[in-house]
Amino acid sequence: MTASDPRVGDLTEGAVLRGILERLPASGALVGPGDDAALLAAPDARVVATVDTLVHGPDFRLAWSSSYDLGWKAAAVNLADIAAMGARPTALLVALAMPDDTRLSFVEGLADGLRAACDALAPGCAVEGGDLTVSDTLTIAVTALGTLDGRRPVLRSGASPGDVVAVAGTLGRAQRGLRVLFDRFTDAAGTPVPVDESVLSADERADLSVQLRPAPPVALGARAADAGATAMMDVSDGLVLDASRMAAASGVTVALDSASLGADATSALSGGEDHGLLASFPAGVPLPVGFRAIGEVRPRGADPVIVDGRPFDGRSGWDPYRDWDAGRG
Repeated sequence: MTASDPRVGDLTEGAVLRGILERLPASGALVGPGDDAALLAAPDARVVATVDTLVHGPDFRLAWSSSYDLGWKAAAVNLADIAAMGARPTALLVALAMPDDTRLSFVEGLADGLRAACDALAPGCAVEGGDLTVSDTLTIAVTALGTLDGRRPVLRSGASPGDVVAVAGTLGRAQRGLRVLFDRFTDAAGTPVPVDESVLSADERADLSVQLRPAPPVALGARAADAGATAMMDVSDGLVLDASRMAAASGVTVALDSASLGADATSALSGGEDHGLLASFPAGVPLPVGFRAIGEVRPRGADPVIVDGRPFDGRSGWDPYRDWDAGRG
């Protein structure tokens, strides 16, 4: 242990908490961090809520992700889910379970990443509370809250035949970034080693950034709702898999056009963790700036998703119960 960078196991919970709170902006809540619970205003009388957990091993590797990256990503993936309901994120609650040899500087970096992601992706949203505990496995659990500001919520279940299917944000880049990590930054035994971005091309660095620090188009969720989106969801597990969930909820078939997905349609269709927004809009409605058409909604058929008129025969996306031990994350 060093005096300048102690282990959390050698500090009190209060000292660790002070290290976090000193790096966060002043609370905008009625009662912010420091009491038994936060007290938040709910002017819409409705609260949109979601939670996501990042666990060392299946979800990230410390050899590849800095604590700043992890704080950013933990915020971003939750902000995207709030946006996918057509809502505006207002607050995060963060629970950290850490080995006791975790350095205080690591926790401070994570707080910096949380703050930076909120400032960049959802101005006005901030960490308003959370919990600290000890665990052998580093785990970051974030609950995000949001407000609809008088809008109707946009659900997965509202797509209708004839709707245009559109997407905002990137597709496939996070998967390519993950491929860079496994192909370029593991040793002979397959153990992750630190990333050296100087050996990467500009495209590889951009793909890696989307994987480690996703930047979902959070503000476009509310814009899509205002434009009349009939259904919407966060693309976290792959376009085909998530589109199949929308199709099942809406009782329709989603028909995708691979030519609209760019040069690497395979990665766009099957790759996850970009955290773009998938939405459907009534035909003839101008798409909000930032969305692009990628297909259409059809009456329910034999397959929930078809690509270029045929069932998709590739890998459909990421399922943690199926794939967590297969070298992803």
